[in-house]
Amino acid sequence: MAGEDGQAGEVAFVLGGGGVLGAHEVGMLQALAEAGIRPDLVLGTSVGALNGVFVAAHRDPGAAVPELAAVWREGVAAEAFGGSLFGRVRTLARSGTHLHSNESLRALLEGLPVQRIEELALPFQCVAASIERAAAHWFSAGPIVPAVLASAAVPGLLPPVRVGDEHFFDGGLVHSIPVGRALEQGARTVYVLHVGRIERPLQVPTRPWEVGLVAFEIARRYRFAEDMAAVPPEVTVHILPAGADAPPGVDLSQLRYRDTSRVDEHIQRAYEASAAYLAGVSERAG
Repeated sequence: MAGEDGQAGEVAFVLGGGGVLGAHEVGMLQALAEAGIRPDLVLGTSVGALNGVFVAAHRDPGAAVPELAAVWREGVAAEAFGGSLFGRVRTLARSGTHLHSNESLRALLEGLPVQRIEELALPFQCVAASIERAAAHWFSAGPIVPAVLASAAVPGLLPPVRVGDEHFFDGGLVHSIPVGRALEQGARTVYVLHVGRIERPLQVPTRPWEVGLVAFEIARRYRFAEDMAAVPPEVTVHILPAGADAPPGVDLSQLRYRDTSRVDEHIQRAYEASAAYLAGVSERAG
């Protein structure tokens, strides 16, 4: 179980990145809660850091599910990535680096019951990419708000976040689904919560703006595949299904970061698929 230093645990929840598709993870969390599965450690990247910190704020992670569902259904993604075209152009012209402010995410995080990572009910870590060092940086202590904002700072969309003397971009650049970190922290059972994009092959881009999306997706999946290949036999990793209902190949429209129209659908499908998967695991174990 988790040690007194709050860094290691037998059971880890690993929440990956993926923008507005992060609603899938809420459905997975609901299925885990109903199955009575609780983490000793919560690890998050990007939107997974946002979802994960809400989980870690509760001794019983199931208590976070209705809270997170409300956050998503009431438009956290639309707030973070919304605004008119004029507003986005104005933000880009003023900043020179990004289309959106991170103030709505900041306000959401400031509403958490504690201010520091070490004060959370469960051990929590999130990762961001250091610009100056071109390296991964794990936040396991210190103020919650800048750590999660740094982990979720999607390049070009949200501003880089300064913490101390460094500036950070989105953790998905270095660890999109950080299974390897869970193993380093001593986890023996890992539950992977993701946004449904690792379940089907990619499609070749046909439009200029799709090229960058596909390139980033290749990089994020490659690191995850490397982590999975290195899992030792004594560790069990459960990759919860997102329940995506689509033909082979990823619909590139699902990578568009501002599409918040299917939040309820993402939550429900991920819940149903993950609940069925966990029921099967329980039957096999019995």
